[in-house]
Amino acid sequence: MKASGPGCTCGVTLVLLSLLAVLHATTAQKNDISIYSFTVDSKVSSRFAHTVVTSRVVNRAETVQEATFQVELPKRAFITNFSMIIEGVTYPGNIKEKAAAQEQYSAAVARGESAGLVKATGRKTEQFQVSVNVAPAAKVTFELVYEELLKRQLGVYELLLKVQPQQLVKHLQMDIHIFEPQGISFLETESTFMTSELANALTISQNKTKAHIQFKPQKTAGQLDKVLGGNFIVRYDVNRTLSGGSIQIENGYFVHYFAPEGLPTIPKNVIFVIDKSGSMSGRKIQQTREALIKILDDLKPNDQFNLISFSGDVTHWKPLLVPASPENVGQAKRYAANIEAQGGTNINNAMLTAVRLLQSANQKELLSDGSVSLIILLTDGDPTVGETSPARIQKNVQKAIDGQYSLFCLGFGFDVSYVFLEKLALDNGGLARRIYEDSDSALQLQDFYQEVANPLLTAVNFEYPDNAVDKVSQDNFRLLFKGSEIVVVGKLRDQSPDVLSAKVRGQLHMQNITFQTESSVAEQEKEFQSPKYIFHSFMERLWAYLTIQQLLEQMVSASGAEKQALETRALNLSLSYSFVTPLTSMVVTKPEGEQRSEVAEKPVETSHHSFSRFPPVGDTMHRKTAGPSRRIPSDPWRDGLRGPPNAPLYPLYLTPREPDMMLAPSIPGEVLQGEDLRARDVAPARAPAVASDPVTGRLWEKKASGNSTDLSQRAKATSSPALIQAPPVILMLPGQSVNRLCVDIKHSQGPMKLLSDPDQGIEVTGQYETEKAQFSWIEVTLKNLQLQVRASPEHVVVTQNRRNSAYKWKEMLFSMMPGLNMTMDKTGLLLLSSADKVTVGLLPWDGPGEGLRLLLRDTDRFSSHVNGTLGQFYQDVLWGPPTEADDSKRTLRVQGRDYSATRLVKLDYQEGSPGTEISCWSVEL
Repeated sequence: MKASGPGCTCGVTLVLLSLLAVLHATTAQKNDISIYSFTVDSKVSSRFAHTVVTSRVVNRAETVQEATFQVELPKRAFITNFSMIIEGVTYPGNIKEKAAAQEQYSAAVARGESAGLVKATGRKTEQFQVSVNVAPAAKVTFELVYEELLKRQLGVYELLLKVQPQQLVKHLQMDIHIFEPQGISFLETESTFMTSELANALTISQNKTKAHIQFKPQKTAGQLDKVLGGNFIVRYDVNRTLSGGSIQIENGYFVHYFAPEGLPTIPKNVIFVIDKSGSMSGRKIQQTREALIKILDDLKPNDQFNLISFSGDVTHWKPLLVPASPENVGQAKRYAANIEAQGGTNINNAMLTAVRLLQSANQKELLSDGSVSLIILLTDGDPTVGETSPARIQKNVQKAIDGQYSLFCLGFGFDVSYVFLEKLALDNGGLARRIYEDSDSALQLQDFYQEVANPLLTAVNFEYPDNAVDKVSQDNFRLLFKGSEIVVVGKLRDQSPDVLSAKVRGQLHMQNITFQTESSVAEQEKEFQSPKYIFHSFMERLWAYLTIQQLLEQMVSASGAEKQALETRALNLSLSYSFVTPLTSMVVTKPEGEQRSEVAEKPVETSHHSFSRFPPVGDTMHRKTAGPSRRIPSDPWRDGLRGPPNAPLYPLYLTPREPDMMLAPSIPGEVLQGEDLRARDVAPARAPAVASDPVTGRLWEKKASGNSTDLSQRAKATSSPALIQAPPVILMLPGQSVNRLCVDIKHSQGPMKLLSDPDQGIEVTGQYETEKAQFSWIEVTLKNLQLQVRASPEHVVVTQNRRNSAYKWKEMLFSMMPGLNMTMDKTGLLLLSSADKVTVGLLPWDGPGEGLRLLLRDTDRFSSHVNGTLGQFYQDVLWGPPTEADDSKRTLRVQGRDYSATRLVKLDYQEGSPGTEISCWSVEL
C-alpha cells in the first residue's frame, strides 16, 4: 500500500470488498499479437466508479492471427460500452433487450459457437472476453467501459484492479482519480506485483477532497523488463459527522449518503442456525466450528443468543435465549466445538424453531426494549427432510417471522440453492451471501457476522419536501449497521427550492432520533464542475444504476403483476442508460467474414453456479457452457508471473544499550565481519557462516575439547545438510555483529508471550508445538494501529477494525499504509516495518525442521521496557566465563536467570531455502 499525502489523517484497512476489475489480454502463440499499450482509467466521483480499460494490439506475424481481449469486472458492475477499432473502422457493442438479441444468440448457438461473452469467474468477478482476427501488420484497439457504486462495508470502499497482460507492454499505465466532497479521511494502496524497483513508478497526490493515483512504469528505467501481473488495490473512506448526512447535487440529480458517527450499538438477540447434515462433513463443518467459536467471542455482554443445529432433526443448545456472559459464551463454544455432521437437511423445522425461540422470549418479556433480533442461517444444501418445497418453506418462514425479525442466509459452496436462500432472506428484511469453499471459509463467515454484529439504527426513513424532489429511490430501511452506509438518490423538481433539506428518522436502543441535513443547490452544482475528476452526468447515471439494482432486488420477492411492473421499469432504465443488466444484452458486431455478432449478458447468482437467471428461451442447456474455450484466470493470488523478489533478509545487528554490562564470548582466531542492515541504501556484504581463518579462509567451529574443527572438511566427510536443523528463532546478541543466538524451545504449554514492547506498541505471541518442533501460529499485534497479523502454516490473516484479509504464503505483496509497510516475497518472507520501529519478520520454512520462523530487524529500536520469552534477551545480558573443559559452553545470565549456551552448527533460514550453515550460541528454553 502507498501512504496518502501529507496532511491526511489515515487509518489502516485490509479488506477486499466492492470493486474488482481483473484485466487480462491473452496473446497468440510466439507473441505474434503484441500489446503495445494497455491503460486503465478509473474516475470515482462520490463513490460511483467509471472505469475505462483500453488495450492496443498489433499483429507482427505474416499471417492472420487471433487477438483476445479479456477483462474481469465486479459482479455488481454494469458494462456500459464496448468497441473495437480495426483498420480505422469502429465496431461498437449495442445494448438491447434480451428478446431482441435472441436471433443473433440462437444463430451462434446453432453454429456450435460460443455465444456468451460474459461469465462468472470468481467470488466477486465476471469475465468479459472477445476475440477477433487481425490481419498482418494491422492494429486493433479494444475499449471496455463499466460502472459501479462502491459499497461501504466494515468502514471502507475498495477499488481493486488486476493487471495481467501476460507479456511485456511498451506503455502500461493506470490512473485513478477520486473526488469526494465530504473529504477523504484516509487512502491506501496495495499491490501483488510491486517491488522496491517499481515503487517510484507509483505516485499519489492528494488534497482534502481529491486524489490521483498513477502507476506508470518506465521501460527506460528498467521497470518493464519483466512481465507484470497481479492485483492493484485502492482503499479509502471519507470524513463523517454526527449528523451523518451528506447531500450532493449535480445536473439536477441528488445523492444522499447516510452513515452517522458516534452512535451506540443496539443490543441484539441472535440465533445461529447451523446445518450439520452429512454434506457438511469434513472441512466445511470444521471451518464452521472454527468461525462459530470466533464469532461467539465477539458477542457483547448485553447481547442474547442461542445455537440451533439441524440435520434431519433439530436441536437447540438452550431452551431459551441466554445472555452473552463469559460463562454462557464458554459453554456455547464447547458446544460448537462438538458439532458433528450427519443426516439430512430439515431447513423448514430449523427455521420455525428459531422463530419460536424468539417469540417465546418476546412473550416472556426476556428481550430488552429496543433490541434487534437476528436469525443467521448457514446451510450447504437443498431441503431433503420434512417440508422440501422451497416455495412452501419461504411462505412458512415469512408468515412466522411476520416482519418482526431479520433473517440472513449464508449458502456454503455451490450445492446450495442460492435463489431459494436469496428469496428467503429478502422476504424477511435480510440478505443472502455465498460462502466459498476455500482455506479462508471460516474468515468469510466471521467477516459476514462482523457486518451485522453492530446494529446502530432501526426503522430508518428518509424524508424530503414534496415540492423539491421526484423519482426518489428506496427511502426506508429496516436496519443500519456500523461500518455500512445507506444511499438514497433522486431527481430535483424543476422549481425546487435553492436549499434541499432532508430528515432521517430512526430508532436507537431506547429512543427515536432525527437527523437533519441541508445542502445548497448552487454550491453543490459548483463542486462538480471539474472535468478531470467528473465524467458526464455521473449523478444521473448513479441514480439509474442504484434504481435498477433495487428494482432487480425487489423482483426476487415479488410475483405476478407487481413483478412484471418492476421488470418493465428496470428494463426501460437499462436501455435508456445503456447498462448490461440481467434484463439486457449487448450485441458485439465483428468484421465481415467472421462470426458476425456475439452477445454479452449479465450473469446472475443462481442455485449452483453464477449463470444467468434470465437465459434466452429454449437455451438453458447452452448457457451453462457458454463462453470462449480458453483458459479462465484462476485464483487471483496464484495467477500470473511475478516481479523480482524483495531484498533478502541479512543478519541483524544490535547496538548495545549499556556496553559495559555486556561481555561477549569470543573464539580464538575468529574474525568478526558483518554489515549493519540499517544502512538500507547499501547492499550488505554477507557475513561468514562461522569463524573464518584470516590466512587460510577455512571455516572453523570450536569443539568441546577446545580444538578447532575444519567445517569445510567435516561437511564433505560427515555432515549432511538435511541433518542440521533450523532453530525456530535466531537473535543477534547485543552489541555483536556475527554472534547469533539460536533459540530452541523445548518446553511450551499454551500460547507464549514471545516479546512485548509497550513503548513500541508491539506484541508478539505464539503457540509452539514441542513434538513437531515448530510454531503452529505466531501473532503480531501493532497496538498503535489496532492491527493484528496472525500467521499459520496455511496462510496469513491481517485484521484491523473488524476486517480480515487472508494472504497465501509465497505470494508477492507490497503494501504501504500510514504507519506500516507490509511486504512479502516469493520465499514467503513477510516483513512488518515502520519508521523508528522494530521490524518483525515471519517465514514459512519448509526445510529441515519445517514450520513458521520468526525474524527481527532494527532491534536497537527496542525500548528499555521490552520483555517476554525472547524480549528478555534485549535487556541486561551478561556472559559467564567459559568452562575449563569446553570453551564452546558458556552461561548466559538474563535478568537474574542463567541459561546454558553451547556453540553449535545450525541452519540459517534468514535468507530463505535451502539455508546456510552457521555457528551460533544455542540456548534451550
